[in-house]
Amino acid sequence: MPSQEAILLIAHGSRRKEANDDLRTMADHLRSRLPDTLIEVAYLELTEPTIPQGARACIEAGAAKVFLLPFFLSPGIHVVQDLEEFREEFRQQWPEQEFTVCPPLGVHPHLVEILLTRLAEAKGIPA
Repeated sequence: MPSQEAILLIAHGSRRKEANDDLRTMADHLRSRLPDTLIEVAYLELTEPTIPQGARACIEAGAAKVFLLPFFLSPGIHVVQDLEEFREEFRQQWPEQEFTVCPPLGVHPHLVEILLTRLAEAKGIPA
């Protein structure tokens, strides 16, 4: 019986390779912080792996619990509707496994600090 937890880190997807590479870099950062957790990436559209491909990779690696972790800022249609539809699809396809949609990044104090840092960078002043 699988017992491993997995994180499926999900972004929108882009035609620009550099934009898609950001998600892979973020996954690498997560792996360094969570070395005992399987972390896969997936994209909603425009590139692969797709969300179903990512979920399958998690299940094939033995995950019993898969956390769908959106790398999205707001709880828009993709998070509120699309990811919930995928979760339901996966629950039906793999009834023995558990799928949970995590909240998006949202309004968080750390994001305020990041915005201030980016603003300072644009102004050429230390953050």
